[in-house]
Amino acid sequence: MGLLWTAVLALVYAAVRLLEGRGVLLPYHVQILSLCCINIILVVSLNLINGFTGQFSIGHAGFFAIGAYLSAYLTVKLQVPFVPALLCGGLLAGLTGIAVGLPALRLRGDYLAIATLGFGEIIRVIILNTDAVGGARGFSGIPKYTTFGLAYLIAIITVVAIRNFVSSDFGRACLAVREDEIAAESLGVNSTYFKVLAFALGAFFAGTAGALFSHYLQYMAPTASQIGFLKSIDILIMVVLGGLGSLTGSVIAAIVLTILPEFLRGLAEYRMVIYPLLLIAVMIYRPAGLMAGREFSLGSLLALGKGARTHGQHS
Repeated sequence: MGLLWTAVLALVYAAVRLLEGRGVLLPYHVQILSLCCINIILVVSLNLINGFTGQFSIGHAGFFAIGAYLSAYLTVKLQVPFVPALLCGGLLAGLTGIAVGLPALRLRGDYLAIATLGFGEIIRVIILNTDAVGGARGFSGIPKYTTFGLAYLIAIITVVAIRNFVSSDFGRACLAVREDEIAAESLGVNSTYFKVLAFALGAFFAGTAGALFSHYLQYMAPTASQIGFLKSIDILIMVVLGGLGSLTGSVIAAIVLTILPEFLRGLAEYRMVIYPLLLIAVMIYRPAGLMAGREFSLGSLLALGKGARTHGQHS
């Protein structure tokens, strides 16, 4: 990450803190911004699996749930400090990703989607019947260790880590598997290894997002909308809307689709009509997603601005 991006991200954080200190941003607004950061982690990590490696997983909420509940159990029941609990949640989710990925990623297309969906529901049912983490009544009393600053920092780390991974030899192998798995294997690429690697890395960051989420809202419920298939579908919609294979698109879609439902709260009776209609319109006019596999850079924006000024002078 260049100095220019570092300066921009630091200015964004400073602006949020300044506006919060002056009372312009209320705790409600800061909560929405924190949830944007958590969703960025989830969407970018799923895009690594679905967009860059070409697999079709819809069980991401299962890894999210593992990180959320394990970290909460460690901090509440065993009094473990938050940072080790956060890492444990991410690591267990990553290890589970390996365990699930080894058999499941031998499947393709719809079969893989069904397998990952089943995995997510198995995790939810296990949590639902585990009294140690609250069972059906939910897990309450979780300390609020997650702050906007921490969620913002980990979101940046996630984007940078996955961008660097995609740019590495490992990432290029994943892209080769996405484009043509048979051709990649004929050139010596172990497709199963790289698919499982991407799956585990995406699961690790999903577990980290779950740990941040549970220690921000301070309550977890084993419902379909919070850790079940509806949550997985929400994440998948953000990935598709932003554009498969685009980290920039994932960030934009995560922010937009986290904030948009809040703007529609005033239209409560029409909210569930307007929201899908907007998504359908985007899919009709931008079927490849907002960024369509491209990335945004400050350098290209500055070059575009310079070109516009030059054109204006000549005209």
